[in-house]
Amino acid sequence: MGDRQHSESETGTRAATRAAKNRRVAFGSVLAVAAMVGLSFASVPLYDLFCRVTGFGGTTQQATGEGVDVIDREVTVRFDASINAGLPWRFRPAQGPMTVKAGETHLAFYKAESLAERGTVGTAAFNVTPLKAGQYFVKIDCFCFTEQALEPGQKVDMPVTFYVDPAIAEDPDLDDTNTITLSYTFFPKKDAQSGGGEQVSSLDSGSGTE
Repeated sequence: MGDRQHSESETGTRAATRAAKNRRVAFGSVLAVAAMVGLSFASVPLYDLFCRVTGFGGTTQQATGEGVDVIDREVTVRFDASINAGLPWRFRPAQGPMTVKAGETHLAFYKAESLAERGTVGTAAFNVTPLKAGQYFVKIDCFCFTEQALEPGQKVDMPVTFYVDPAIAEDPDLDDTNTITLSYTFFPKKDAQSGGGEQVSSLDSGSGTE
């Protein structure tokens, strides 16, 4: 009888231990899920900040352009443009490819025209390819930093002032990179704020002049 009671006691103890362990695992899972949900809300601004600081994902840098040395390393910069399907604009680069020396400040333009029958507001997203060159493409001034409002039929020239960081010559991963493409996509204001999920049209996009 004593052995039976002892065995039942051990069984009860093991069951209680398993139950306590299961509660701890369940509680930990709930905390993990809550943390993931919280990070999901913060991930977009944090990722955007990370990209702007590091150039990850082809995101360009922003600077003043002062005190930058010019070196003999040359890079051809191409310009590309596209429009989100929800924004009734024409949008394209105003010039073809530019061959620049690293450290030289240059000015390029994009052209936009509203095809809408009412006023519209667009916001531009941008990136650089190849992605590894993003941290070395530096914008001093750019239309992508502000919302762009166009009246029906209005045409505007949108400038971007930039240079290629001379540090590109010190990066062995970019020894074979002689061409960089700067791409912009315009979204309607509401879609730009939510990340934009509609199809992107390449209407009047690509490098070229009138």
